[in-house]
Amino acid sequence: MHATMSAQKQREYVEQLQAEINALQARLGEGEKAETIVSNHIKLLHRYNEAKDATQILVGRLASLKGTTVRQIYIDMDLLDDAN
Repeated sequence: MHATMSAQKQREYVEQLQAEINALQARLGEGEKAETIVSNHIKLLHRYNEAKDATQILVGRLASLKGTTVRQIYIDMDLLDDAN
């Protein structure tokens, strides 16, 4: 903290930071370890990627059966996001 900050302002700042910490801890789960949260998130990402890969395979096969491109399948099924 800066030396020019009064003791009262320092206490208020610390209280504000503690409130933020408490709010974040409540969102994450009380008493959960960061390693557990990260590990769970990695597992969820792995499951998501497996589902996305399987979908890509199916879309590719559908395109092949229809004699068109994967992009056209995406257009036909309205699967393109705003970035494309």
